[in-house]
Amino acid sequence: MASDSCFSHFPSGMLGLQEFTSVLGSNHSHSRFTKDALVDKVQERPKALQAELTLTLEVLENLTDSALGPLLHQPLHTLRHIQSQLQACTQSQPTAEPGSPSHRLSRWLHKLQEAQEKETPGCLEASVTSNLMRLLIRDPECVAAGDQWV
Repeated sequence: MASDSCFSHFPSGMLGLQEFTSVLGSNHSHSRFTKDALVDKVQERPKALQAELTLTLEVLENLTDSALGPLLHQPLHTLRHIQSQLQACTQSQPTAEPGSPSHRLSRWLHKLQEAQEKETPGCLEASVTSNLMRLLIRDPECVAAGDQWV
């Protein structure tokens, strides 16, 4: 397992989108890869999920451990499907509020980009694999539930 220093550039707080909407900056976590602030607007949840899906797919498709390839076939297929459905959904809906993302979402997206640039491939792999089940199940449910997610 990677050490906490491995995740020094990732947004802090091991939170899925459910917690992302109700907890600000939680640091009570096992790693630091995921959202550290609230998504103020329900319509920003898909943007956060899209960014995380993109990173996860990029990392998992380029894993250096070839033994994991067969194990990741189905999760990769599912993640690609979630990503395509999310893109179709967000493109078909008019934006409720034109303009740029909230400060909190912008900050989180910036930290995610920074982590991609600064972390080692091993750290990226450890981070995305530790969050894989949440990303496959909980976050898409949260986005789909919209403002009814409690």
